[in-house]
Amino acid sequence: MNATKRKRLEKAGWKEVTVQELLGLTDEEVAFIDMRLSLADCVKNRRQKLGLTQQQVAKRIGSSQARVAKIESADPSVSLDLFFSTLLKLGATCSQIGRVIGKVSTGHAA
Repeated sequence: MNATKRKRLEKAGWKEVTVQELLGLTDEEVAFIDMRLSLADCVKNRRQKLGLTQQQVAKRIGSSQARVAKIESADPSVSLDLFFSTLLKLGATCSQIGRVIGKVSTGHAA
């Protein structure tokens, strides 16, 4: 957004906020969402790297193509267990999964 437009909007009472501020999310909630998104990306990237279709992954995990699509889009109905088991069935190691989770920042010191 250009500076002129920003100043005009601010003068009218608008202000720029983050998604976290807009939704009133805690740092922990943001970290949880980021972790789910990272796991979903990891599933999709691993599937593509292996040259598999969503249907082929579904067969490996004993589910449907629609469920794999939900996994890859981090649908809220997908449990962390399903993310982990899918990644393991696609050949990921616990260390690799741990690195994916470890990249997520909570925004504060532990």
